[in-house]
Amino acid sequence: MLEFSPSGLEVKFCRFDEALTVSDGHVIEGYASLFDACDQGGDVVQKGAYARSLKGLATQGRRVKMLWQHDPAQPIGVWDELHEDGRGLWVKGRILDAVEKGREAAALIGAGAIDGLSIGYRTIRASKSDKGQRLLSEVDLWEVSLVTFPMLPQARVGTRQANEAKGDVLHELATVFQDARRKLAAR
Repeated sequence: MLEFSPSGLEVKFCRFDEALTVSDGHVIEGYASLFDACDQGGDVVQKGAYARSLKGLATQGRRVKMLWQHDPAQPIGVWDELHEDGRGLWVKGRILDAVEKGREAAALIGAGAIDGLSIGYRTIRASKSDKGQRLLSEVDLWEVSLVTFPMLPQARVGTRQANEAKGDVLHELATVFQDARRKLAAR
């Protein structure tokens, strides 16, 4: 879904085909954008589209904002790492539990109620493909939000906590088997 804010900022909603993870209840990471994937609005972000924006922010000592549902009045954390790789725009950050919406966001992600990220940006350079898609070759990235309705519905978000809980159960089971083996071997 493409929306425009009063400031002219474009907003894109995006889910991931790999899990956005939450660890320790507050650290999240995943892909905020995937290259060469056509979203529901007909846009395709091309590799390198974020490079100049990310470099400019780093040079100025500024960060891409972490918002709740694209609301500039509701920052909920900080993005500590953002970079392009061969797949897309990878992000890692911390949801702040000192912020009420941050606590709510962490709880909703952990419960699976919120499962998407969305980018807010301004288009710098774009062209049209022969399929009528808008090819975004350069964007000015402003924010990455946690959202309810991301742009790529076939993608999903998971939590690291759930995986760690499964691992804890398996670890406990392995310990029970090891103890049983030791008791049988001692006989």
